[in-house]
Amino acid sequence: MYNTVLHYFSFRGYFSGGKFANLSATIIFAPPRRGPSDKKIYMANTADISRGMILKLDGNLYSVVEFGENKTARAAAKVWAKLKGVDNSRTIEKTWNSGDTIYPVRVEKRAYQYLYQDETGYNFMDNTTFEQMSVAESLIDAPQFLKEGQEVAIAINTETELPVSVELPDKIVMLVTYTEPGLKGDTATRTLKPATVETGATVSVPLFVNEGELIRVNTKTGEYVERVKD
Repeated sequence: MYNTVLHYFSFRGYFSGGKFANLSATIIFAPPRRGPSDKKIYMANTADISRGMILKLDGNLYSVVEFGENKTARAAAKVWAKLKGVDNSRTIEKTWNSGDTIYPVRVEKRAYQYLYQDETGYNFMDNTTFEQMSVAESLIDAPQFLKEGQEVAIAINTETELPVSVELPDKIVMLVTYTEPGLKGDTATRTLKPATVETGATVSVPLFVNEGELIRVNTKTGEYVERVKD
């Protein structure tokens, strides 16, 4: 059994009311060990798994989408996780014995602003250094809701300085560019209709929502949250 120590990483921004604020945080990892390639290896165990954590598994990087624990009276507890490939978006499931060693990748979340899309991918600008970066669509959690100037958090692998994921705020405001006319005064019905927002994405909205109005959308589920007053 190894002795754990604290290794610090920093978030150069996090979402608060649609804006970023400074934040520092810590994650507990095992002391770095040297592998055959002489690169640092950071270890933890299954008790440290969290959603969004980046793990190295069989030489590939995966993001933890979901995780849980299965306990039975006659067998040792098992920890399972649904993992999404960072490089190819392939989803797999992995099961460990409770307490097994896992290999997290150290990442730093940085505040970026979305600029535009071209043949190289989605282009973002670092809010601190103003350097630009092109990111593949597979690394973005909700690319259909990206609009020019949108602030995001990009997780950077501190060993390679390459992006591993792009996270939008949980909720964003979008302009409805097309929908069938609403029913005046009908604010109680739960009936929904399709609406196209400014990025071209389609969102199901209540009948009373009209073209030209602003709505708040949950980027994790793609669902309508509320109508936004000017």
